[in-house]
Amino acid sequence: MSRLDDELAEAVQEAEAVAVAAPVAPAVQSQRKGRNMGLLIGVLAVGGGMLMLVMTSFDGSGSWARTVQQVVDERESLIGRNIKLTGALVKGSLRKRDNPCEYRFELTTMGKGGPTVPVRYEGCVVPDTFRDVPGMDVEVTADGKVDPAGHFQASQIMAKCPSKYEMQERAAKGERAPHEAITPAQVQPF
Repeated sequence: MSRLDDELAEAVQEAEAVAVAAPVAPAVQSQRKGRNMGLLIGVLAVGGGMLMLVMTSFDGSGSWARTVQQVVDERESLIGRNIKLTGALVKGSLRKRDNPCEYRFELTTMGKGGPTVPVRYEGCVVPDTFRDVPGMDVEVTADGKVDPAGHFQASQIMAKCPSKYEMQERAAKGERAPHEAITPAQVQPF
């Protein structure tokens, strides 16, 4: 075993002697630095290009979440911008036209009343929960834009459905669910 240890020690000494005697040539070090610098410049160029793409491609496509009061107060500055308008359906304001399909209604501040925003939705399909049910507030979120005339042109409508527990409490008081069968009296033609 001692012979094996001696041979191993001798091999280590030879390797150390070679490493000390043959330092890395300056030309090799220069090539490595050049490659590292080239890699760094390439990564920065790709990262900058991706950042530029992200910053320019989403211009104007984001939406601003606004309440009815904010839309009334900032109407002029919001014309043409994408907005998510949230409010309560004004009782008795829901109207429908069949040819061409269009819904018109008004939204107001949830639970408070106050100013209203007229909304137009040019579509035939609305959510089941989007109903003018007597005695029940329907919370509506509409995506769209404010036009120069002051109307909100909705491209999508979502109606918040009350939770199952809230509906159980309301059913105990004799109220109906907002998604029950619609009657002709609930949507007036215009």
